[in-house]
Amino acid sequence: MRKNVRESVPARLKPSSQPWLHQHGKEIQAFGTVRQFPLGLSLDARLYSCQRLNQLLADTQILYALYKKHHWLMRGPTFYQLHLLLDKHAGEQLELVDTIAERVQTLGGIAVGDPRHVAEITRIPRAPDGCEEVPAMLSRLLEAHELILIDAHDAAARAAKLGDDGTNDLIVSDVTRTGEMQTWFLAEHLVDTPLVRA
Repeated sequence: MRKNVRESVPARLKPSSQPWLHQHGKEIQAFGTVRQFPLGLSLDARLYSCQRLNQLLADTQILYALYKKHHWLMRGPTFYQLHLLLDKHAGEQLELVDTIAERVQTLGGIAVGDPRHVAEITRIPRAPDGCEEVPAMLSRLLEAHELILIDAHDAAARAAKLGDDGTNDLIVSDVTRTGEMQTWFLAEHLVDTPLVRA
């Protein structure tokens, strides 16, 4: 009599709805390295762009978190307007996080994603755990934007010199333009002008 084929299949290969839990694996690519992709860019250009993009990515993730924190902590007569504005800006920063991370991956790199790793490499100073006055929160956001914009201008120019037009375009079209627009909107809230003239 013929043996049932299913009986000879190892138990772990048999169809089952049970998930394979508690799996661990070896790291197959180290952070700070790039895989070879046929992109028409040198290894040096891709390594450099990934390093600069990961710095922008870490800082952008912190800026996103600051926007969300300050969105929750708004106070005073402009609470509603600033609550909505900061949430809108946070959403735009979150889109940038994904865009920057995908560019790193496109270049063959590893995008910084773990919040603990982000905290290790960000250059944006840590905000107090508690609540600051509204002008201080807005100033903190402006300072973070300026830090990112200074880095973005330099990174875009250097990526262009290395022939990495895609990274240059992403930084100029997305990171810089979004940051400049958000900076303008925030800065206008810190102008000391009366609501009406007597």
